[in-house]
Amino acid sequence: MANLTVYDRKGSTVGEYEIDPTEIATKINKQLLHDAVVMYQASQRQGSHKTKSRGEVSGSTKKMYRQKGTGNARAGSRRSGVRRGGGHIFAIRNRDYSYRLPRKAVQLATRMAIASKIQDGEIVVIDELRFDAPATREMVSVLKSLGLDGVTTLIAVESRDVNAYKSARNIAGVSMSPVADLNALSVLMPRRMLVTKAALDAIKERAATKPSGTAGSDGRQGAER
Repeated sequence: MANLTVYDRKGSTVGEYEIDPTEIATKINKQLLHDAVVMYQASQRQGSHKTKSRGEVSGSTKKMYRQKGTGNARAGSRRSGVRRGGGHIFAIRNRDYSYRLPRKAVQLATRMAIASKIQDGEIVVIDELRFDAPATREMVSVLKSLGLDGVTTLIAVESRDVNAYKSARNIAGVSMSPVADLNALSVLMPRRMLVTKAALDAIKERAATKPSGTAGSDGRQGAER
């Protein structure tokens, strides 16, 4: 059981939040977390690389010189991959690197990532985070008050908040996400996670509706299948 200190926007303590990491994920499977992170990183690869084969480069297909009697090695097209200006022998093609783990394995990995943040003391809880209008300076002030200035931080809110998002989007190293959009990579990459009480309630509620089975190293589910 963990008792998380709840702060206000000025960094003053206003209460405590009691939470048990096992309510979110019964155990932390490092292999599953690794598999989920690699999946998300693979999906981010652009995959638009391409080189030309000998059939795509410009140049004559005429035989360069006669087959015998010149003293040179026999040669055909100028576009051969062994000649300067020729095509690549094993040309690189466009490809899609993305793939998907089973849905329940991905959901479990997200819960494990959040539970690991709680266990490691890398979560900061704030009572509320609302803005009447976009205000980057005010968001910077809130982060400074909470000791998160210059620290890569994920801000988790209960639902989409346009003003809060616009207040944080230009701050280096800071990202914002509603609870429904959290994933293992977005949770694990930053050093700290700033969550509102409402967001933490939503995380607990969503975890309570999911089976608490564990996943094997291949990403397949045990009790969740």
